[in-house]
Amino acid sequence: MATQPTKLSLSPREPGSSRATRRLRREGRVPGIIYGGGADPVAFDVDERLLRHALAASGAVLELAIGSDTTPAVLKDAHYHPVRGQTLHVDFLRVRLDVAISATVMLDLVGVEEAPGVVEGGVLEQVTRELNIEALPGDIPESIQHDVSTMVIGDTATLAAVTPPRGVTLLDDVEETVIATLNPPSVDIDAEEEALEEETELVGEGAEGEAAEGEGDDEGGEAPSGEGDADAE
Repeated sequence: MATQPTKLSLSPREPGSSRATRRLRREGRVPGIIYGGGADPVAFDVDERLLRHALAASGAVLELAIGSDTTPAVLKDAHYHPVRGQTLHVDFLRVRLDVAISATVMLDLVGVEEAPGVVEGGVLEQVTRELNIEALPGDIPESIQHDVSTMVIGDTATLAAVTPPRGVTLLDDVEETVIATLNPPSVDIDAEEEALEEETELVGEGAEGEAAEGEGDDEGGEAPSGEGDADAE
């Protein structure tokens, strides 16, 4: 639930060229911008390691310090390198701690292994992983948990079953949003194919046996007409 904001020191910067931005990143700094709250946008750069630790800390609100000014803010957007995962740019939004804002949080399902349907071999599929919520900045949880330990095969859980923390409002349609399903055990395709191959082999062996018996009947039958005529003479 609510936690003390994590403090993060930023260095103001002048928006520059792409070359200057690349130089910042080579130096281990991440460029960004903070906006909103009725004030002018401010460009900044921040130590990548400190930024990573701050964003990993519990709680959505950060206390950003730029020079002698501090302001509460939340991460609005972030861009990452597609291969290295390096943070390339961040956007922060100024917030008032007494005004509710919209946010997105993760939905964590707990008790999966204890669910009777899973114990019986069923497969639990999490359909919804993120929830849209509204809350005061200090009340935004890191995630919302839902217990699925009573689900049986064939069950479908919707958002209506989720109880949000106090002060948090769910913005998604609680009746229509499916969060999880518990499906019957999946068919073992390999075993099915193996059984089909064995059945095919048995059918083939039976056909070969019938053909062999037919050949034996021909060998034990009447002699060709020519040989019979010779004996008669």
